[in-house]
Amino acid sequence: MQGPDATSPEQPRWRRSRGEAALADVHRSVSVSAARNPLRRFAAFVGPGYLVAVGYMDPGNWATSIAGGSAFGYKLLVVALISNIMAIVLQALCARLAIATGRDLAQACRDAYPRWAAVPLWLLAEIAIIATDIAEVVGTAIGLNLVFGIPLELGVLLTALDVFAILALQRLGFRYLEAAVIALIMIIAACFAAEIALADPDWSAVIRGFAPTTDIVRDPDMLYLALGILGATVMPHNLYLHSAIVQTRAYEADLPSRREALRFSTLDAGIALMFALAINASILILAAAVFHASGRTDVTDIAEAEALLAPLLGTVAAPVLFGVALLASGLNSTVTATLAGQVVMEGFLNIRIAPWLRRLVTRVIAIIPAAAVTLAYGEAGTGRLLILTQVVLSLQLSFAVVPLVQFTASRSRMGPLVAPVWLVLFASIIAAIILALNAKLLIDFVASGFSIAALM
Repeated sequence: MQGPDATSPEQPRWRRSRGEAALADVHRSVSVSAARNPLRRFAAFVGPGYLVAVGYMDPGNWATSIAGGSAFGYKLLVVALISNIMAIVLQALCARLAIATGRDLAQACRDAYPRWAAVPLWLLAEIAIIATDIAEVVGTAIGLNLVFGIPLELGVLLTALDVFAILALQRLGFRYLEAAVIALIMIIAACFAAEIALADPDWSAVIRGFAPTTDIVRDPDMLYLALGILGATVMPHNLYLHSAIVQTRAYEADLPSRREALRFSTLDAGIALMFALAINASILILAAAVFHASGRTDVTDIAEAEALLAPLLGTVAAPVLFGVALLASGLNSTVTATLAGQVVMEGFLNIRIAPWLRRLVTRVIAIIPAAAVTLAYGEAGTGRLLILTQVVLSLQLSFAVVPLVQFTASRSRMGPLVAPVWLVLFASIIAAIILALNAKLLIDFVASGFSIAALM
């Protein structure tokens, strides 16, 4: 079943015709129930939002949240909340773009822009995915070390083998892949629920942490970590991914069916992202309650955080739960980065290569810097590398958000499903905030003589 055709009266005008859909092997492979019960129809759309939500609890997020909670207590909780609101708005626009045009964001950029603009956007998207993959390599390796005692150097190399697990799940069907991701999210949630109960945070301080503060823009160190949290939450590759996997649902091409698909897809993403906010905030709350409250304001490394949990919380169960959750997080993030990489390459370049080959190429590129930092600096260096990858993601974010807002605001491209004015204004404010914060960060870097080497 095909989506809206590029030559239909309702279809917007593009510079190029729509090519073959990304992830063609699962495109419109999930049937949508024709039952009268809206809950049963909604159930068919549940899944893509949780694959997107995985990006909110990946290992890079752990590093920035641990560093933020350790250094500044609960103050950066407001950044997690604002980032989550931004993410819900932007992911809703991704679903709208896909359902209205039959294009994912990468295809839309290729079809709307001249080649001189589309190719740099593709390169920037690839940089974002490599940064994401570096975080997963390091995080999964640390998880393997914490749970099974595997040395970090060997763990980094073992992460290249995860491609086979992903391919096996894809062969079973996209719903099996979604089910596996949701199951791992439940494991992460259960581990952090137990950790928070053991930490017994100051809940009044937690509530105050969700209130805005000007300290974030006045303090360069706090701004750096805030942008890391933003980059770890509203990740560029999630925008490309969501606009593609929404199209795994076999909804009808008529306007009422597409409106229903948009409504259910937006609801799926909103619920999943609120659930992810709870987990994301839990990481920061745990760091604030355990490390900041005990005077350890310099904890930036995941392995160091795990080592401190047992003596500070008084139980050996704490680091075990931490390690299991981290490993589940790394495995989950692997799935979404794999799919996003495939979407970006297929969408921007309109070429198809075997998923296993695409995965191995991306993973090898990520393993090189991860292995180099691990060998040169050990565990402390991997923590700083994780934070740096999240700031890189934040700096890349504007190059995905601006086209997304531009496309969904255009009636000539979106037809009757063009975004309403209020949503366009809200999304434009979000894009402006992201641009302004990134500009402020770059100015602070220049003013302070900041260099990447200083992080190491």
